Amino acid sequence: MAELVENQGPGGAGRERFLADAAARGLTVELVERLAANSLAEAAGILGIPPADIVKSLVVKHKDGSFLFALIPGDRQISWPKLRQLLGVNKLSLPSPDVALAATGYERGTITPLGSTSAWPVYADSSITGRRVSMGAGEHGYSAFVDADALTAALSAVVADITEPA
Repeated sequence: MAELVENQGPGGAGRERFLADAAARGLTVELVERLAANSLAEAAGILGIPPADIVKSLVVKHKDGSFLFALIPGDRQISWPKLRQLLGVNKLSLPSPDVALAATGYERGTITPLGSTSAWPVYADSSITGRRVSMGAGEHGYSAFVDADALTAALSAVVADITEPA
């Protein structure tokens, strides 16, 4: 069940969607408030973890206009050839921030498949498995810690090698 460890404070519709979806999936998350960060490396420093333990939730657009989530460790980047081959397509792209917001209900830097306004398929890089990771929690200034294996299972994610060193 989703649990809140630190005070949520006022507002927080994105956090609320995130926590409600995690709870509905039986996924335990630890939500923590953190200082604003200007980069992934800065966020990792604030959280006291290596960048590899922050999982970026990227929105990827298919040529047909549909989307998917790619869960990528912070020290790696999408390998477009690997992801295209896995999906059997020849064109994928990262949408603009406005398109990503419309597709998920979350702003960049807060995006997560949990609580997304649309349930897009999830693809997770195999390097995130077997550890506790941090990810966006639906609102700036918050991060969520979660067991990566429980996360991928709860999301019915396809786990595969989809990255390369950044």
